Amino acid sequence: MAGGAGAAGFLIKDAEPDEIIRAVRAAHHGGSLLSPSVTTRVIGTFARPGGTARVESRHPRLDDLTEREREVLALIAEGLNNDELAARLVISKATARTHVGNILSKLGARDRAQLVVIAYRSGIV
Repeated sequence: MAGGAGAAGFLIKDAEPDEIIRAVRAAHHGGSLLSPSVTTRVIGTFARPGGTARVESRHPRLDDLTEREREVLALIAEGLNNDELAARLVISKATARTHVGNILSKLGARDRAQLVVIAYRSGIV
């Protein structure tokens, strides 16, 4: 799922066909998909054995986010795609995409995977 500017999402190699189709459709529509199992692996990488999140460093531009953007960032870190964000927050898909784009821009992140890392390192989730 790599595009000219980077990855549009991440799936595990044994992803189910329907998950692959959703990922391709999301990428085609400008969104991305981070497989829940990938999210679990990221969480495992940034969690201590006792189960508490390890805060390594607070992102310097985190204060630039609005309260709603912080909420969206936390949901991205849970693995929600744009359609799921829209449903959970009762907003349009276009608004969800706008929030994600603003967060990427404000934090200088390349993709959703980097947002997940920032969220965990900064203690957002």
